[in-house]
Amino acid sequence: MHHYPGRDPIAEFWRGEITLRKLRVMVEGLPPDGATARAVAGHHWRHLEFMVAQMLNETVRMRVDFGNANRAEKAPAQEYPEPVWTPTQPSKKQKAKKVRKERVEARAGYLRIVALATPEHAEKG
Repeated sequence: MHHYPGRDPIAEFWRGEITLRKLRVMVEGLPPDGATARAVAGHHWRHLEFMVAQMLNETVRMRVDFGNANRAEKAPAQEYPEPVWTPTQPSKKQKAKKVRKERVEARAGYLRIVALATPEHAEKG
């Protein structure tokens, strides 16, 4: 708990120097973007980084909207670019893994239905 420099509240608790209630209050008083909160969240981004990413996405969208509103009549409309990646979004690898898992589950469900409806056409495995 780096928020309390010069102290080790957990060691103090185990030595009997502070109560469990005091330890709980100290843990609850930790900053929402501190090391403990980031460890629980599973990523290192702070609130500020999320806000910057969101502002960047909104600025780019407004720029595209402005360009589309002021384009020539026959010019094609611009498309919105990909939003800035944040840790709460799955990566391309995670998305591909999820798609593969869904395909395997769908195939298994299909084979289960075929086996129930027409046992003679069920795959023997």
